[in-house]
Amino acid sequence: MESVDCVVVGAGVVGLACAQALASAGREVIILERESAFGTGISSRNSEVIHAGLYYPAGSLKARLCVEGKHMLYRWCEARGVEHKRCGKLLVATRPEQVARLDAITAGAAANGVDDLNRLERADVAALEPALDVHAALLSPSTGIVDSHGLMLSLLGDAEAHGAVLALESPVMSGRAEGDGVVLDVGGEALMTLKADWVINAAGLDAVALARKIVSPVQSRLPVARFARGVYFTLSGKAPFSHLIYPMPEAGGLGVHLTLDLGGQAKFGPDVEWIDSIDYTVDPDRVGRFYDAIRHWWPDLDIARLSPGYAGIRPKLVGPGDADADFRIDGPDQHGTPGLVHLLGIESPGLTACLAIGRHVERIVSATQA
Repeated sequence: MESVDCVVVGAGVVGLACAQALASAGREVIILERESAFGTGISSRNSEVIHAGLYYPAGSLKARLCVEGKHMLYRWCEARGVEHKRCGKLLVATRPEQVARLDAITAGAAANGVDDLNRLERADVAALEPALDVHAALLSPSTGIVDSHGLMLSLLGDAEAHGAVLALESPVMSGRAEGDGVVLDVGGEALMTLKADWVINAAGLDAVALARKIVSPVQSRLPVARFARGVYFTLSGKAPFSHLIYPMPEAGGLGVHLTLDLGGQAKFGPDVEWIDSIDYTVDPDRVGRFYDAIRHWWPDLDIARLSPGYAGIRPKLVGPGDADADFRIDGPDQHGTPGLVHLLGIESPGLTACLAIGRHVERIVSATQA
């Protein structure tokens, strides 16, 4: 049985950020990924938005790690040449009764440390984005977009430069807490057993399932895994917008909004539905739902320009109708099991927060071993 300091399970953007943080702190790190490439799950099926941190409850992990991670991510991308853009976003009030909510969102954002929002009235919005027809808006200049694959390449490269090793096609079959660490049985072409001082469960959609495979006292306190599929449609031709456009937040999500990729391609989504298993199907017949939602703020949209895009799935810790859940980063202080950290419910803004999550995990490891 081989022994290693740290094992990170999952080579998505969050797992790679954890590996980078641990490796750069001088720890021996193995990254286990069951697929044949890194970043094929949540990390490759999202809107690639760098969120500002407007909506999350003050003091929550989502709020703290999003705002901290946003600043870290911009610095990382600038220093390492990862393509990104501070394009800004407009949060729009499409009905008169929504205008007052802009003030509440501004106050909530300020409580999270976001103090750069600008209130725009109808004429200001029209001057900035003539195709929009809204009553008022908030401009968030620190919202942006990033090349998520380029980001993951840079994180992996830095982790490997500090000695980390990525093992692809290496699924964790089972595990157990043992002494001050965790033993993992790893499948793949060559079966192996690893004894790790620390196991970081960053398995994304499979994080709860993986946590249940590791026999420990933690299992009785694990949540039920739920999945929410977000469907995206793309826009043919050039969009008449230079900013991301978001309607008012809705129960369970941020509504159908417009995002841009770094090539200027516009996409709309996500239209969210609850599902029982992993399924990335996009139903073309949902185009009418998108069209109706978008025309609340872009009345001149031609429905013929919309076509099915892709779907992404979020790992949820609550069900339909429940208040949204915070990130769960459960280390020994939460569950009492040495050498084990579970990252559960790491959905949006996980991409934005990835570097801050990595630093948070490294601090858990360092504080426990101090």
